[in-house]
Amino acid sequence: MRRPNSEGPRRPGTVDEFALIGLLRERFRRGGVPLVPGDLGIGDDAAAVTPRHGGRMVLSTDLVVEGVHVDLAVSTPEDVGWKALMVTVSDLAAMGAAADYVLLSVAAPPGFDVERLADGVADASGICGCAVVGGDLSAAAVLVVSVAAVGSVPDDGHAALRRGGARPGDALFVTGPLGASAAGLRLLGGDAATGPVPSGPSAAHRRPVARLREGDAARRSGATAAVDVSDGLVVDVVHLAEASGVGLALAVGDDAVAGGATRDEALTGGEDYELVLATGDPDALRAGFAAEGLRTPVPIGRCTEAAGVFTLDGGELPAGGWHHRF
Repeated sequence: MRRPNSEGPRRPGTVDEFALIGLLRERFRRGGVPLVPGDLGIGDDAAAVTPRHGGRMVLSTDLVVEGVHVDLAVSTPEDVGWKALMVTVSDLAAMGAAADYVLLSVAAPPGFDVERLADGVADASGICGCAVVGGDLSAAAVLVVSVAAVGSVPDDGHAALRRGGARPGDALFVTGPLGASAAGLRLLGGDAATGPVPSGPSAAHRRPVARLREGDAARRSGATAAVDVSDGLVVDVVHLAEASGVGLALAVGDDAVAGGATRDEALTGGEDYELVLATGDPDALRAGFAAEGLRTPVPIGRCTEAAGVFTLDGGELPAGGWHHRF
């Protein structure tokens, strides 16, 4: 016998909230990471979970809002779910933390396919090694997706990374070339995203990847500070410098610009979710990445003693990047 609302096509606005919660719970059980025995996930008033890696717990939350962070003309519901999880977990990566658990809340207009969005969340959670353990659902005029992530830093003698740990003389690196997401959005233009995820810059925009392994390797290799590139390099590296009380002498070469991207997109495009890292021992950082089979980090300059003075290739650091206005 077919259960109501469990299979087959449904008309917009006909899915009961609690039936949908049941459907999403099954999706996350199939596509995600199993809970630790004895933990409580979706189905109770709150989740009760155990940090998978012991040590210090790290918490993060982020939003994806239709028309602000995502364009539904060029991103599928699966892309939106993937991106919502990855951008939140990227903040854990910037602290060298592992991702353990996720809470997902969705406010969606009638007719939006929340189940497809959940498929993207489940796929991303599998990549990141975290379990979706709860959240909330609501109707709304536009799509809003909120993800809260719980992570941990193991007791291995290396503290969590932070923005404020860089010192004058530290070298600055980025974990990969920048600008791919901005280039992807430009290349997608007004094309509807109805097919499989493309390769190259278009994939970088629709399906960013949180650099969890890189953050962990950097933490264990003695990096002094880190920040993820969400709003654009020129914005985010200044956040790191201001928190650390240092200046910046940036030198961004072609190796820091993603294929298909412009230099301006690399500097100001944002949403790359690569990590900017500061370190007093560049050789140890490179060796730590090599030991994990990761890409060699790309040098982009150094920290200076001149707090508040930020330069690029000897000139003034240009303005740019994303700023929300309220």
